[in-house]
Amino acid sequence: MPPASQPSARAGRPGRTLRAVRVPLAAATVLAALAASAGPAAAGPAERPGGRGQDAVRYVALGDSFSSGPGIPEQTDAACGRSARNYPSLIAAGLGAASFTDATCAGADTSHMTNPQAAAPPQLDALRPDTTLVTLGIGGNDLDLAGILTRCVVLGQLVPNGAPCKSSYTLLGTDAIGARIASTAPRIAAVLAEIHGRSPAARVLVVGYPAIFPDDGTACRPTVPLATGDFPWIRDKEKQLNSMLAQQAGAQRDVYVDAYAPSVGHDACKPAGVRWIEPEDTAEAAGFHPNAAGHRSTADAALATLTR
Repeated sequence: MPPASQPSARAGRPGRTLRAVRVPLAAATVLAALAASAGPAAAGPAERPGGRGQDAVRYVALGDSFSSGPGIPEQTDAACGRSARNYPSLIAAGLGAASFTDATCAGADTSHMTNPQAAAPPQLDALRPDTTLVTLGIGGNDLDLAGILTRCVVLGQLVPNGAPCKSSYTLLGTDAIGARIASTAPRIAAVLAEIHGRSPAARVLVVGYPAIFPDDGTACRPTVPLATGDFPWIRDKEKQLNSMLAQQAGAQRDVYVDAYAPSVGHDACKPAGVRWIEPEDTAEAAGFHPNAAGHRSTADAALATLTR
């Protein structure tokens, strides 16, 4: 939802492995793993021209690392962690899009819709008046998701039982993460309004985040070193984020794509071949990000909404 960091030493793979948080400098390492968001290079968004016609689909994809697909072979833009097998590419192929511009970039937040992200141009600059379809997957980095999970991992090492991370964000009866989600809502609304202003004929799909941890709240400390009680708390915050995204989509009469429900049972705690979220850097994807199967699921959910 998972968020900026320095690239790992592993060629073409933004971020580092979560397992490295078990050693000193855990916070910096997990931040890199979750962000998967090295500063983008000068390469522009990927675009594929196609056929023409009155009913042709002209598709633009916007979003962060959960949309770009860091670490998934084949990477088309390593700086932005963009894969040819991410869900935008699968949607474009499934629709036979006449044109497809993938502006997604790891580390993006709502500010990067209208402002440059290092050398990458504002993502909304990819929109055209004749754009007919837009997907938007954004919001996690506005919460500083990487920073949240970094703190949770560090506290989980010190206090493995209970919910020390939840306690640290709810001191004196406050809900710091809930407040961040609430403050992100108007930013999402502003992005959606800008999309409609630039591409008034476009159908807009707001894409939620998949299940990172078990939906039943169970812990998997041998795989992810969080405190046992923080697993269900992070799950609840992710659901709160997705709920906000759905509400903002509805307010703009846009469509919300539920990536969470289909991914239940395929979280980072599951074994290889079952999980759709990688708990560390693997050959399948960057750590704490969806692998190709996860992107396939999100693409299927999006395509299903387009056929209703």
